[in-house]
Amino acid sequence: MISSGHSRPAALRLARPRHELLLLALVAVTALTVMQPSGAQDISRLCAGRAIAHGHLHADSCLSAGSDFAAFGGHRYTDKAPALSFFAVPAVEIVQLPSALAWPKAPTVRLWGVRLWTGGIFLIACALLVGRVAEGLVAGSGGATLVVFATGTLAGSLAAVDFDEVPAATLGFAAFVLAWRGRPGLAGLVAGALVLVEYQAALVVVAVGAYAALAGARALGRYAAGLVPGLALLGLYDTIAFGSPLHLSYRYVGAQFAAQQASGFFGIHAPRGHAVEAVLVGSRGLLVDAPILALAAFGLLLLARRGHRAEAALCTVVTIGYLVLEFGYFDPFGGDAPGPRFFAPALPFLALGLAPVFTRFRPAAAALALLSVISSTAVLLTWFGAANTAGHYRWSVWRELLLLPVHGASSELAGWAPKSILGELGLGPLGAMAVVFAAALAALTLALRDVRARG
Repeated sequence: MISSGHSRPAALRLARPRHELLLLALVAVTALTVMQPSGAQDISRLCAGRAIAHGHLHADSCLSAGSDFAAFGGHRYTDKAPALSFFAVPAVEIVQLPSALAWPKAPTVRLWGVRLWTGGIFLIACALLVGRVAEGLVAGSGGATLVVFATGTLAGSLAAVDFDEVPAATLGFAAFVLAWRGRPGLAGLVAGALVLVEYQAALVVVAVGAYAALAGARALGRYAAGLVPGLALLGLYDTIAFGSPLHLSYRYVGAQFAAQQASGFFGIHAPRGHAVEAVLVGSRGLLVDAPILALAAFGLLLLARRGHRAEAALCTVVTIGYLVLEFGYFDPFGGDAPGPRFFAPALPFLALGLAPVFTRFRPAAAALALLSVISSTAVLLTWFGAANTAGHYRWSVWRELLLLPVHGASSELAGWAPKSILGELGLGPLGAMAVVFAAALAALTLALRDVRARG
């Protein structure tokens, strides 16, 4: 249940944090200037985007370059939810992205430009929304919450590549905010679009629906009506591609993952002990790379005590729901990824817990925020290189950070630095890394000054 009471949720007031535009610009420099090499996610989604631009859904030749595809009726389709492939079409056409068979191993400006459209703008939009909600809840906390969400968690790393978790986080959180603002119809419309982006996000759709129901049957009806266009479009896509509105692409996933995906509920089982350990405290664990998330969880309790019981309960349900998904999925990291990426859609919900802790526990929150921004920025800059050379970090990214002063430019951390658009300005790999770290730390410092001034 979302709330034990029967009163309607209190209205949400949005407020703009101080230095909002500057903070967002620094976030963009931090998270969106890296140029990671292409991966299976890019191939699956962007091959489909190229096919859609040419009037069909299958992309047989292009998808042969990767392993993530759905096979049906003699054709290959993306095995992902379809919305991002459709959304990518304008960017794919503008940059004239070639077939994945012709992509070089090194990252290109064309691919970077498409990723800005399919992931980067969603990170900025979600950070803006998280900051304004937090500022409305607790004056002075919005800037710090914005910065930590975008640069101190997995969100920044995932936005720089074609994963769907950041767009899903943005739409899911937007649906929640609209319901909180008393706009259930629009909330349903956004939630319907959410399912077109990520199938697992049905968890958020149900949770926000339960929250909307607190405002009465009419609000729930409007929310349900808003879901119809998105669900209808998904059904239409599945009918054209797979012969039935009830057949998702996961049903026809390629042979490499077919057995695992077919077991349990689309690959999800009961939570497993080794997965719990890996997801929370493993070398890429949530609490290792973003320790402030533990304090954010406690902050949801403080949020409930401040009179937002229903909202805190919803955020808790979403957080726990995605953790259970992570603990039970056959591959909790989803292949080569900076961390437990399936949890990322819950991050803006959990981040709301930072609003009260930044003003109530300023020294502890500031210290954990600093650690989280440092480690998450290091992950952003190195996870792809680490995955493809050392098989990920030997202990965690903290080991590599501690060795950096010892080995300097010859360290593995420096060697894993990706190409950067900043290189077009004449900066080398280490120079680009320095600018990214400087932008992240400048954003956090500026935001924390506002917490001290108002707290």
